[in-house]
Amino acid sequence: MDQAAADAPGARSVPVCYRHPDRETGVRCTRCDRPICPECMVDASVGFQCPDCVRGGTSASDHAPAPADNRPRTLAGGTLTRDPRLVTKVLIGLNLALFLVKLSLGDVFTNQLDLIGRAYAPHLTGIQGVAEGQWYRLLTSMFLHGGYVHILFNMLSLWWIGGPLEGALGRARYLTLYLVCGLAGGALTYLLAAPNQPSLGASGAIFGLFGATAVLLRRLKYDMRPVVVLLVVNLIITFGVPGIAWQAHIGGLVAGVVVGYAMIHAPRERRALIQYGACALVLLVVAVLTLVRTLQLT
Repeated sequence: MDQAAADAPGARSVPVCYRHPDRETGVRCTRCDRPICPECMVDASVGFQCPDCVRGGTSASDHAPAPADNRPRTLAGGTLTRDPRLVTKVLIGLNLALFLVKLSLGDVFTNQLDLIGRAYAPHLTGIQGVAEGQWYRLLTSMFLHGGYVHILFNMLSLWWIGGPLEGALGRARYLTLYLVCGLAGGALTYLLAAPNQPSLGASGAIFGLFGATAVLLRRLKYDMRPVVVLLVVNLIITFGVPGIAWQAHIGGLVAGVVVGYAMIHAPRERRALIQYGACALVLLVVAVLTLVRTLQLT
């Protein structure tokens, strides 16, 4: 075979998405048979369709928005949008903005927002924690980072993992998954870590995205080895490097698998009920763990 033939698209062993040539995929549109990646999949009555086939039935001169019930849907039932990475970009921007504030104000800023159970250590005099009623720290700590390496790795992971997952779930479901997993990681940290040990970072939420991505790849029958290898490497770092809150990683990962499974496998007729019911169940567990630990510390 000559070089030109070897480089031809037909010579690839695995097809690539017709809209994103850098993404391999094993799923094809049920109407035109073109390969499509998770970001381009539109949920259909049978299988998935590409965005072009979904739009093909409408007039090009008709620019009025479709009724909400008839809009094309993502794999998980979310509304298909022009920018399937918008929430991911906003989350990255928010993390970076707060990191700049942290660089400007230092510990005066982070001490009021990071996750700490009960601040009775001498060097934390005057600071209150979750046990004193500051439950908001479970949320705010998700958007803080300790240093350049910390935020660099987390934001790169959020971009690589979060972007395609947002395209598959839709904005609302993706944001819900992110926040629920971050809270689950914070709750497990609060329960198991030393009460006077501060903790911060988006790692719990990002490990949740890892878990949901694994569920998505299995659903689509993709090769799971890359994400499994990446997850194993991250877990080795989690337990091998001192100073990392492994509780946040494990809590986020477990929540990501549970919520991700509900998001991706929920039957169409009861989709919203099962998806958001699973989120509510995880949040209930978060509340129970937080209450139990608070009672232990007070």
